[in-house]
Amino acid sequence: MGTGTSYKHHAVEGRYDAIVIGSGIGGLATAALLAKHAEMRVLVLERHYTAGGFTHTFRRRGFEWDVGVHYIGQMGNPNTLIRRIFDDITDARLEWEDMGDVYDRVIIGDDTYDFVKGPTEFRDKLCGYFPEETEAIDRYLEAVKTTAGSARRYFAEKAMPGAVSALAGGVIRRSGVRNAKRTTREVLDEVGASPRLAGVLTAQWGDYGLPPRQSSFFIHALVAGHYLWGGAYPVGGSGRIAETILPVIESRDGAVYTSAAVETILVEKGKAIGVRLADGNELFAPLVISDAGAHLTFTDLVPEASEFATLTASAGAQELSMSHVCLYVGLNRTTEELGLTKPNLWVYPSDDHDGNLARYAADPTAPLPVAYISFPSAKDPDFARRYPGKATLEIIGFAPFAWFAPWQGERWSKRGAEYEALKDGLVARLLEQLYRHVPQVEGAIEHMELSSPLSTIHFTGHAEGAVYGLAATPQRFAERRLRPKTSIKGLYLTGVDVATPGVAGGLMGAMLTASTIVGRDLGNDIARGAEAAREASSPDGGNSRSDAV
Repeated sequence: MGTGTSYKHHAVEGRYDAIVIGSGIGGLATAALLAKHAEMRVLVLERHYTAGGFTHTFRRRGFEWDVGVHYIGQMGNPNTLIRRIFDDITDARLEWEDMGDVYDRVIIGDDTYDFVKGPTEFRDKLCGYFPEETEAIDRYLEAVKTTAGSARRYFAEKAMPGAVSALAGGVIRRSGVRNAKRTTREVLDEVGASPRLAGVLTAQWGDYGLPPRQSSFFIHALVAGHYLWGGAYPVGGSGRIAETILPVIESRDGAVYTSAAVETILVEKGKAIGVRLADGNELFAPLVISDAGAHLTFTDLVPEASEFATLTASAGAQELSMSHVCLYVGLNRTTEELGLTKPNLWVYPSDDHDGNLARYAADPTAPLPVAYISFPSAKDPDFARRYPGKATLEIIGFAPFAWFAPWQGERWSKRGAEYEALKDGLVARLLEQLYRHVPQVEGAIEHMELSSPLSTIHFTGHAEGAVYGLAATPQRFAERRLRPKTSIKGLYLTGVDVATPGVAGGLMGAMLTASTIVGRDLGNDIARGAEAAREASSPDGGNSRSDAV
């Protein structure tokens, strides 16, 4: 299984054209794009013992769980940009399983609402639930379409040379920034959505980490639009993402090293020249690319003695995204025996997402603001082969970092009875939701364990366990300095903070960064390559064309 080369057992040898810090989807995709389209020898350094960031899986007592990939949109059409990038950086070795007609099931109190695949089908389903609000639904869908349609120009401006961006960037970004500066709730109020309709339409807020009164409508529109054609899951589990990208990097004489924590980015005379690892070893390259997030990069990795330590102060001071807990559950019966299905469950006490979250943050005994239940063993057709007789599920909940802050810095399993009591209480609350909505699993649990914001910090280095990097606020998307090229020569950012939260956002961040470095739109290269491959495999030599876009 391609998890990278352990730095503990193998020394880094030779010189590289670029060093990438972090092997999340942004780091791995950037490395693969540069290797494949610029013939660069790229070194990826990962602090964790396995590659993949939030796309990796972990095993425990005969079970396997994903840690961050629960579904991805736009995989059913081979001509979408997201699918083309995935196919390009994996040499089309990564397969996808469609989640079916229903990909999300929203439960608010005692009411259930299905999110179904297909824009027309989705609209019709909503109108069936809310027959008196068809005009508001149509206005909402038009706002999503318009805002998502402006994203290409918004992101393209980030990859432009500084002089061009300074001259024309504001005009290019204008259409995207217009709704980026507005909250999701403001737009929903404008289209005339009732509180319950608004609560349903924003039920996927956990996919980007902020409720409607705090989130930018830009990110909401991108996520909602991303899933309009349904969701898909990697065949073989989310660990296959890194497993299929690594050979592309390594085939160009690159390498991915794990257990290789970067301590400092080396800067000399205003230029990034390499990195210093936690053990003091220094590695050099003319390009350094950070997938560690803007906050960590500018507050920890850039040396304090440098005038660039406070580079783009807004990026360092920006609000961090939410932290979370996740209960990983292993079951001693199969998916079929338990009747588990593919749709994710979004469980809410009421349609007031902002109020639910605020009440829980202030009072831990208040109803859980959200419980997200995912069934990876049902989504992955290869799971039964790898783990016969078993099934898995995951329950994710919001958890303020402040609750866990007293134990930051203490070792795992050595945090004491009070910490364990906090976790036990959260486990009980999450199981209560599980047994209410998936009662057939009661009595079938063989193993379970809870990850906390401290787990996120330990494995990713993200401050305060911020699962999505910088928060998806209007201010974040209005900030022009969050772009691939920094003011330190040779230092670039990649991943979600360059684009948007989530796997698709990290992938787009990688595309922007790699395009900025090579000085051309790699999306065009990938499209031409996909077209050539399609024509080569077509029975009539490519004369039959698809109209899908």
